[in-house]
Amino acid sequence: MGERDDPGTIGRRVQRLRVEQGLTQRQLAEPVYTPAYISTLESGRVRPSDDALRHLAGRLGVAFDELATGRSARRVTELRLRLTEAQRVFAVGEAEAAAEQYAGLLVEAETQGLVREQAAALLGLGECALETGELVAGRQYFERAEECLAGAPLPARVPALRGRAVAHYLAGELRYAVYLLESTLDELNRGGLHDPDALLLLYASAIGPYMDMGAHARAAQAAEYALALAPQSGDPALVARMHRSVARTLVAEGRLAEADASLAKAAELYRGLQIRTELANCHWMRGYVYAQDGQLERAESELREALSMLSAQRAALYSSQVAVELADVLHRRGKSDEAAALLHGVLDDLSSERGAVHSAAAHRLLGIIAEDARRTEDAEEHYVRALSLLERAGAAGDLADVCRLLGDLLRRTGRVEAALDAYRTGLGHRTAPGTTTLGPAPAQPPL
Repeated sequence: MGERDDPGTIGRRVQRLRVEQGLTQRQLAEPVYTPAYISTLESGRVRPSDDALRHLAGRLGVAFDELATGRSARRVTELRLRLTEAQRVFAVGEAEAAAEQYAGLLVEAETQGLVREQAAALLGLGECALETGELVAGRQYFERAEECLAGAPLPARVPALRGRAVAHYLAGELRYAVYLLESTLDELNRGGLHDPDALLLLYASAIGPYMDMGAHARAAQAAEYALALAPQSGDPALVARMHRSVARTLVAEGRLAEADASLAKAAELYRGLQIRTELANCHWMRGYVYAQDGQLERAESELREALSMLSAQRAALYSSQVAVELADVLHRRGKSDEAAALLHGVLDDLSSERGAVHSAAAHRLLGIIAEDARRTEDAEEHYVRALSLLERAGAAGDLADVCRLLGDLLRRTGRVEAALDAYRTGLGHRTAPGTTTLGPAPAQPPL
């Protein structure tokens, strides 16, 4: 049989259940065993056989596993059912409500010693923290989930690894985020561990940091891989709800293994719903590519689609980042007032610790719009803020561009020496070795 508690723990459990039910040692023992054997077992001086435990479980009215491990199979299945409910709540955009559910489930899983369920609750808490912008807490939840899953195969650990990488990315630590994602992709693909869900999560999550680092070709490739791997389903929420309902019926009938199978299917579908947030990044990337190619109408359409998907998920931080990209396209299409309004509406959601690169991009674009309106002081203030944010994030290419804009502004207003300093700073970042280059691309998936 599987792992069980030590004889002393089992003995105390048998004694507690016997007393609760008002049975004597003789009544519990008969007709197979003796009262003396029950006394010895309850004192922890004998390790009961599987047959003895089955007899005692039957007399006490509990399952074998519950007597051997202290864990009720029914309670474990019910816990998993509530984990899928928390997934559902998160998938429909209620991150704070989901976090409350996950926190309670984590305590229960820890109390019962259920490692897999602890990891699931920690992953849920981490995802909720990312959605609400609590990046340090999110990273810590993901790290704890990784610890729980230390002995699991790599595909099972991917959600925790990916979550940690995204937390670092959103905090402005671009190169480390890319390192985590690419090293995991390389290990999966070179090791033949071609798990579609794991690969999709990693490729979709790599798009943002690639773009911010100027690795546009690698970002475009990651977007195409993600879209090719995306699961096709008509209405995953409906199917997941069906599996949860079926699981409840099976639990009531005592068919726990079948209930667990239905819950596993529901959990997979809810993960698919969460992946829709990731797939919004692919529309984001396409919009960026169209914008670079001068196809501004198509770029606006793709970016509005990405913003709509993210807003539906209530992913405030991601929505703010896409809004900055959309504002740039709107400005280029002559809709500067709409662009400025969009930027001012999202700046409160961005900072040096939350979306530093896009916060800098917002200030850069507001500076350009201010220059166009001949508001020189406002423009200079926005450029300086952008420089400060980009220096912290290490986004060298963008920093060099802002230095150029600031230098041009200073030169036009007669401050030649200050302009030269700005140009020199930009050139230094533009030519610094290794600032925007990445190592060899990870091994490709078999598509």
